[in-house]
Amino acid sequence: MKKAFIYLFFSGFLLIFSSCEQALEVTPKSEFSPSNVLTSESGIKSLLFSSYAQQQTQSNSRYVINDSEVSTDIGFNTGGAENGQLITLVNFTWDPSIGTFNDDMWTPNYRTIRDANGVIENIANVNTSDANKKLYKAEARVLRAQAYALLYNFFGPVPLRTSTTQAADLARATDAELKTFIETEITQSLADLPDPGKEEAFGRLNKGNANGILAKFYLNTKQWQKAADAAKAVIDLNYYALNPSFVDLFRVENEGGNNREMLLVLQCRTEDPFGNWYQAGALPPSYKSSPQFPNYVYKSTMSNFATQYRLRTAFTSTFAPTDKRLQLICTSYVNSSNQTVDLSTGDNARSFKYWDNNTVGNNSGTDVPVIRYADILLTRAEALNELNGPTAEAFALINQVRTRAGIPNLTDTDAPTKEAFRTAIFRERGWEFVSEGKRREDLIRQGTFISLAQARGVTNAKPERVLFPIPQSEIDANKLCVQNPGY
Repeated sequence: MKKAFIYLFFSGFLLIFSSCEQALEVTPKSEFSPSNVLTSESGIKSLLFSSYAQQQTQSNSRYVINDSEVSTDIGFNTGGAENGQLITLVNFTWDPSIGTFNDDMWTPNYRTIRDANGVIENIANVNTSDANKKLYKAEARVLRAQAYALLYNFFGPVPLRTSTTQAADLARATDAELKTFIETEITQSLADLPDPGKEEAFGRLNKGNANGILAKFYLNTKQWQKAADAAKAVIDLNYYALNPSFVDLFRVENEGGNNREMLLVLQCRTEDPFGNWYQAGALPPSYKSSPQFPNYVYKSTMSNFATQYRLRTAFTSTFAPTDKRLQLICTSYVNSSNQTVDLSTGDNARSFKYWDNNTVGNNSGTDVPVIRYADILLTRAEALNELNGPTAEAFALINQVRTRAGIPNLTDTDAPTKEAFRTAIFRERGWEFVSEGKRREDLIRQGTFISLAQARGVTNAKPERVLFPIPQSEIDANKLCVQNPGY
């Protein structure tokens, strides 16, 4: 079902994107007249699926991950053409002209917003049932809110475009305006979304993943009670669960609606432009095999990038030897000359979460998690701790994740205070979500994003660099959009 849905919304995207892009970005004309395609159910669904498509940045999934990890205590990068860009993130020397800020953060999200606005504006005139109108509008509103939450995460407050007819020049919203908008869009849409498992296809929004988006937004904005409540709403659905095996959680054969841990993913397949390219960059030079991954069969038809997606030794050395999550980190391999190469030191270990025996060239079919049930459990545990200190429920939540990982339960002896439990939560999140693109937001929330970089000797890690700069192309095009301080 998962793969069929990819075809569905990308087919819609391909059918309408070339015809509607100019109208949506400039002045709506015939494409949005009452007699056009957007009065039909198939037309409005094509536009809705185009909005979904912009969020499904599969071929850029490596940037989704690396942009949020190489500036942290987890990720590192060397070699190849990509290093020219990623090294600026490693060293905090980025500027507004760096391509990934526009290509992988700004533009896909604003295209999601643009297409969602088109659905919302036209839905009343569509020839379909009232139930469908409510559903499609709710999906569009949550997609739009999620896009703004991602933009806020990277850039802080941004221009709030809620119509396809707004002027090109638009000032940034205030912090309060943007946060209120995101919250309202999701909370008002929940009633019109289906229960998880009842959506038409895997990947469509439902009450579970929409509440998950809301929980993570509340968490990252330190709205602790709301984060705890939204996470509990997901838990109380009694639909989601931890996959019994952490190692098998990421395998292609376990993807789709039957994997109850995945609330939301970037769906990938083994062809352009739908592939997950991360594994090609995580492979070490001249990789042939590894005794750590006997089921992974590397083939000469698979790409092995010159750039190297690496993990910092100071991080990988913190895993307990018995931690099952360590089994997806490659620390030794055999190269094409049949030499065994040690990767355990020198910031050189690799995440192998995304290997796929059917990879074609760059393209693995392994989905990239956006929100997992483990994240929901840890979100509620963190929020409860911030509200009341380490409660019995908070310990029970984190210990569900630790039990699956095969490590001892956390006890009140280990974390007797709010501060100690907070430290334990952030360590747990690092071990659980390595190479899933969550570390930057976690460190920002903890208040250690800048200080940890400074401790690594990154002299350009200044407080103003907690946010990325608005892309220069947007500053040039939008006279009212003011750049973040320090750029």
